[in-house]
Amino acid sequence: MPKTASSPGKLEQQAGGLRASGDWTLPHHKRLRRTIEQQRPGHAANTQDLNLDLKGLGELDTSGAVLLVEIMGPERMLEVANWAPEQPAERHALLMAVAGAMHHSTPIPTRARSPAVVALGEIGRIMENLGRQQLQLLGFIGLTLGSLASVLVKPWRWRVTALVAHIQQTGLNAIPIVALLTFLVGAVVAFLGATVLRDFGATIFTVNLVAYAFLREFGVLLAAIMLAGRTASAFTAQIGSMKANEEIDALRAQGLSPMELLVLPRVLAMMISLPILTFIGMLSGIAGGAMVCVLALDITLIQFLDILQRDTPLRHLLVGLGKAPIFAFLIAVIGCLEGFKASGSAQSVGEHTTSSVVQSIFMVILIDALAAMFFMEMGW
Repeated sequence: MPKTASSPGKLEQQAGGLRASGDWTLPHHKRLRRTIEQQRPGHAANTQDLNLDLKGLGELDTSGAVLLVEIMGPERMLEVANWAPEQPAERHALLMAVAGAMHHSTPIPTRARSPAVVALGEIGRIMENLGRQQLQLLGFIGLTLGSLASVLVKPWRWRVTALVAHIQQTGLNAIPIVALLTFLVGAVVAFLGATVLRDFGATIFTVNLVAYAFLREFGVLLAAIMLAGRTASAFTAQIGSMKANEEIDALRAQGLSPMELLVLPRVLAMMISLPILTFIGMLSGIAGGAMVCVLALDITLIQFLDILQRDTPLRHLLVGLGKAPIFAFLIAVIGCLEGFKASGSAQSVGEHTTSSVVQSIFMVILIDALAAMFFMEMGW
């Protein structure tokens, strides 16, 4: 049989069909497939009408045989001995074996999954991600506490300037919005309480409702949620941007600890700022309730303050203030952790900023609910 010299395989158009020449072997597979894709528009619509000249074919292996079967179709290639008698018997056997395998091969049917199974799988993935996320948070909390313990005994390593700057950012700048929000919520709580208590002739207890609500729950909860949305997102964006700009790697290259420079000042600033904002929120909420009592319930300010002092134990104030440092620590740690988890892209920084806000608010409400049940059982 005439053979061409060893050369790359080719597929060429010729009168009445196609001509295959050269070596159709694995090293030339990608190039030959691209050539076939380019020639495909010129193929006959029915492969029974397509002629393929194999007289110039050089070396042939299984990968090349697959391409030839794709050109002619398995049915035509099973009759290769009839339309290409010049090829040797072993080549006929190879082409017919590949054509038979491709002819009898059927796609593996994909079993349709029920919506219930898909929903359970999605819930499983969510729970797995949540568990992994909480493990990362616990590890980062341990790292933060370890760094704090090592720095507290070395005053020359305290970052006082950064601490003061973050106190201003997280505390002083947040006072107006926290005070306004809690004042309005206090007025709303007083309106709702008066609406219900009026039916029982007990509008005077609106004072107790407002006092208990803001000293125990609303003062610290509203301030914490406000800082979770305002400050945790800022921490994540700042640290995420530094990571994107490789500033954190530069700190490590200089022998400086990102935990001491970036995390500890933010955590300590939050733990100082949130109790102060909580106290301001308590006062503002009670002031909002007092305004409603004076203007709508005919309760004088002197009477309001007298009931507040007489019927409100000090433990309610201590319960509210006691939760503030815990909330502040969690918010700051989550915000910093999400910043470190961000990659170099702006999209990743945005996603982790959103995640830090959601996680912070969720953890604040969860811990507050657990604390409320604990204090109720303890009679506090």
